[in-house]
Amino acid sequence: MAVRYPRGAGAGVAIDPALTEWPWGKGVIRRESALALDGRGRKRVAILAFGTLLHPALAAAEALDATVADMHFVKPLDRELVLDLARRHDAIVTVEEGCVMGSAGSAVGECLAEAGVSLPLMHLGLPDQFIEHGHPAKLLAMCGLDAAGIEASIHQRVGNRPLLSAINS
Repeated sequence: MAVRYPRGAGAGVAIDPALTEWPWGKGVIRRESALALDGRGRKRVAILAFGTLLHPALAAAEALDATVADMHFVKPLDRELVLDLARRHDAIVTVEEGCVMGSAGSAVGECLAEAGVSLPLMHLGLPDQFIEHGHPAKLLAMCGLDAAGIEASIHQRVGNRPLLSAINS
């Protein structure tokens, strides 16, 4: 067992002086893809960001022209938002600063399976191994969880191939 204490600073987002309450179990779309909908009314990629990786996901989404949802909660998972994004996109990518096995991304996969939605799903997170001690930004970059790593992972899977077959391969 290991107990890790976070170090470093937050993302630099100003604190809401009103401390407005966030609706329980609800996420929010922070960036909508500018791509025109295809003939089926779908866009290419939706990135579901859990926790601290929202800002790297937003930066990667700018380069990819992807939609980004700030999920806020793993439990309860915002099923309505997940299913809405699945309905409007060709693929979903989950991004989190946690192990991929048994992750928030796994919960998204379970949600889609329970709803009978068959959609390419890619999980980006920490490998299932001990991560060395060090500066958080450096460690995230080493794990491919900074903006460049997120973008590269999606490009590596997609490339110039059609999206649906690329993410499934």
